Amino acid sequence: MRVQLFIPPGGYAAERWTKGSSMPPLGILYIAAALEKEGVDVRVVPAEVLKLGWRDIEREVRNYEPDIVGVTSFTENRFQSFELIRRAKKARPGALTVMGGPHASMAAEDTVEHLRELDLVVRGEGEQTMADLCRALSSAPPGPDVFEQVDGLVFRGADGRPVSSRPRRHIPDLDGIPPPAFHLIPFEKYHFTFEVPGYGPLPAVNIMTSRGCPFNCNFCATPVNWGRRVRMRSPENVVNEIESLVERYGVRVIFFYDDTFNADPRRVEALCDLLLARKLGVFWKCDVRMDIMTRPLLAKMKQAGLFHLSFGLEAGSERVRNEIIGKKIDIRDFHNLVRWCNELEVVPNVFFIFSHPTETWEEARQTIEAIERYRGRIEGSIAILHVYPGTPLEKTARETGVLPAGFSWTKKDFSRIVTLPMAQGDVPLFVDRLSWRQISELVFRWTFSAGKKPSVLRRVPQILKQTRSLADARRYAVMGWVYFRLKLGRLFRKKRPD
Repeated sequence: MRVQLFIPPGGYAAERWTKGSSMPPLGILYIAAALEKEGVDVRVVPAEVLKLGWRDIEREVRNYEPDIVGVTSFTENRFQSFELIRRAKKARPGALTVMGGPHASMAAEDTVEHLRELDLVVRGEGEQTMADLCRALSSAPPGPDVFEQVDGLVFRGADGRPVSSRPRRHIPDLDGIPPPAFHLIPFEKYHFTFEVPGYGPLPAVNIMTSRGCPFNCNFCATPVNWGRRVRMRSPENVVNEIESLVERYGVRVIFFYDDTFNADPRRVEALCDLLLARKLGVFWKCDVRMDIMTRPLLAKMKQAGLFHLSFGLEAGSERVRNEIIGKKIDIRDFHNLVRWCNELEVVPNVFFIFSHPTETWEEARQTIEAIERYRGRIEGSIAILHVYPGTPLEKTARETGVLPAGFSWTKKDFSRIVTLPMAQGDVPLFVDRLSWRQISELVFRWTFSAGKKPSVLRRVPQILKQTRSLADARRYAVMGWVYFRLKLGRLFRKKRPD
């Protein structure tokens, strides 16, 4: 059995990974490790860091002659993933084409129904599902009868319609999963670094120590995809992996890629104690839920190497934050955590989102006021609200017409949905009460308050390339007008005498 696993050209399409640095693909590498353990001949092809074009990819498939071609998918890069499946089937018609990853998991039936070159979707965790699939295919030819025996698959039935096998149970013991197969990728080509205050850019790696999230944010697919019960690796298992990565790749920074790293504060304390005892000398960053953080825990994390802490406020308005998003966060927790980070010299990176359902201009301004209040004391990560498949927000988007009737995630329906591919990828944006002018003003006010100096003129060629409809052109024109209006206003205020 020969399995070829691809990351499509473009990788993860977020703007922060378009400047010569990229994160290794943990999902694919976990699956590859599980297949290697089963004795499967597996090859990982990260097309984005190898800078492969479509003809190169077809040649890779023909040369390797895989029995299975697997492709990962994010909503941001889904069209590249779809095209890769088409190219793989063209290059090797007899290969079984399989898609996994967050997007395919959450839009499985839609993907199978509309992408005829795709044979299977692996829904949810893929390690055991892919291993079981390889075992099943070693004794029987592919077909619905075989696929039905493997939990966690969506495939095309005899009548051509999507069919699901039994749901795959979440893996209860994450310590039993082999560590990601980093040896199967050209690790050095990722140029993955983080800037550590006082040390400059240092080599980094991303690891995941838990899966699942117990909270209820309306825009997040994690509780559906990974489950509400948080399953955690033991501190010993985590630190053993870190030690191995330090020795093998010389990494100095660890990005804990968990949705809620502090879901169990006692485990965090134990992990910190082990990091200190092993004296690995690594710096690290993570994402946390702010209302279960305490100052003593933060101090322990800082002592163990924490330098950068991310957490989501999402909205300045209490109504939007707690009633619409379902965040259930008290604003005092936000103020406390920012203060503690400043006191302990940990960089606080706060997530903010604009244009929630029913959010008014006055409520959105509360968000930008929270950002401006802490100018120079926080890093801010902002986004216009994205609609992802399988989330409560997707249901709202369909009900309100943000996603039009008959919308399919496989169709490039850019004239009827709002996207901003240059910065946000090909993800539908939720635009409700706020006008595009207001959204643009919020984005640029954040940009200026964060001390950033975006060059609109420098981006014109990219904007023209990304303009795919008259509606796109109008949106970019509005953004340009708002940018220059705010820019001129700032210049006049600077020149005004005291």
